[in-house]
Amino acid sequence: MPGLDPGFTSLPYRELGDAALTRARELGATHADFRFERVRYQDVRVRDGALQGAGDSEDLGFAVRVVHEGAWGFAAGVHLTPEEAVRVAEQAVAVARVSAPLVTTPVELADEPVYDDVTWVSSYAQDPFAVPLRDKVAVLVDWSERLRQHPVVEHATAELLQVHENKYYADLAGTRTTQQRVRLQPTFTAMGSDAERGLFDDMSSIAPPTGRGWEYVVGSPADGAWDWESELAEVPDLLAEKLAAPSVEAGTYDLVIHPSNLWLTIHESIGHATELDRALGYEANYAGTSFATVDRLGSLRYGSAVMHVTGDRTVEHGLSTVGYDDEGVATQSWDIVKDGVLVGYQLDRPMAHLHPELNAGRSNGCAYADSPGHIPIQRMANVSLQPSGDDVSTDDLISRVGRGLYVVGDKSWSIDMQRFNFQFTGQRFYAIRDGRLAGQVRDAAYQATTTDFWGSMEAVGGPDTWVLGGAFNCGKAQPGQVASVSHGCPTALFREVRILNTEAEGAH
Repeated sequence: MPGLDPGFTSLPYRELGDAALTRARELGATHADFRFERVRYQDVRVRDGALQGAGDSEDLGFAVRVVHEGAWGFAAGVHLTPEEAVRVAEQAVAVARVSAPLVTTPVELADEPVYDDVTWVSSYAQDPFAVPLRDKVAVLVDWSERLRQHPVVEHATAELLQVHENKYYADLAGTRTTQQRVRLQPTFTAMGSDAERGLFDDMSSIAPPTGRGWEYVVGSPADGAWDWESELAEVPDLLAEKLAAPSVEAGTYDLVIHPSNLWLTIHESIGHATELDRALGYEANYAGTSFATVDRLGSLRYGSAVMHVTGDRTVEHGLSTVGYDDEGVATQSWDIVKDGVLVGYQLDRPMAHLHPELNAGRSNGCAYADSPGHIPIQRMANVSLQPSGDDVSTDDLISRVGRGLYVVGDKSWSIDMQRFNFQFTGQRFYAIRDGRLAGQVRDAAYQATTTDFWGSMEAVGGPDTWVLGGAFNCGKAQPGQVASVSHGCPTALFREVRILNTEAEGAH
């Protein structure tokens, strides 16, 4: 596994951190932290066998955050000199002094042990930024050309997003962490139409984004790579079947939902709903609050007894996985929903101090900033539905259904501002009749409230059905920040869920 990038370790972050923290202490800060980041991005896009664009960018700079007179202060800089670090620390303290008269509850942080000069590197074999661009383009061109060999595929796209993130953190307590992580999202899409029916549709890869390296694209499935060969061969036929499929009949169905679809429902109806800042109303101005309020902790029946959901910032290859968060907290795994009951939240240090009844009064490591120019906020862990302890397969779950649908792949979604009323579509819906798949249907969406939906979950698949899905683009806060997050889940069986015909609903 690669070590820390010498191109990052040669930068003067320790010197800048010492200068900034020393000045913050001299000015009377009761807490100060220094964060230095270099984040590299690359995006490669191909359409119909031709390169459409490739972009490289880098975000490099540092930030100082302080607590002074009970108020937060924050400032950031990009000039890598000790003098600039001192100036930024002074500016952060000045911001806190202006804010202090407005503070009604002084800022305090939950206790955390000191981690003196620790290093963490994510789990990957080959840094995608070390791979020549021509090699990446060649893979994507090959994917799109192979898809277009099928007569139903009129156009095909392929794309690769990559991120290499380095971060150094230091604070007045003595914690110093240096971290590196890599993540990437390869995907492709085949597009086609049926002129007689007036239909246009597409079919994309269901490969999840991942905290792995280039080996995820070109390695062996036995070693953790996605099975691109099999998926490239089957997607055109799946698209042809979807274009010819009948429209679903609206009504109530049992659902068997594959992880490639269910991860998004977890993200929207559990992940966001159990962020404590949202439950406390901090996000009301931007993206809503949450029905899962703190007064319902330990009593809210979130779902059925087979529902066990964890928050986890340690799972291997998770997009939200790090060793230490942006407040110097060692990351953890904990229960959010246990036996169907709400038992926990996602926390940062200030919120953990305000609510000592949660996580024994300690942050569970959920502070993150997406840029050196942004202040850390509470961000989502890898929130995951745990599998059954039994060896239950997807076929086993399908066999229990007399009339239902099997849902594969995510598509569009909608959820209200309290994360309670929702509807989700999917890439593919298969009719289930008498325990067997009976071909695709189209124009389907499932609709429910969060507690009704998870309360209808009768069974979950075993460990062999569990997949770590996720997204690169979870948005939050003002100014807006974007974070990557994974959600693991098994295939799951839900009873009597309302199905809409989206074509008929759209006509209204």
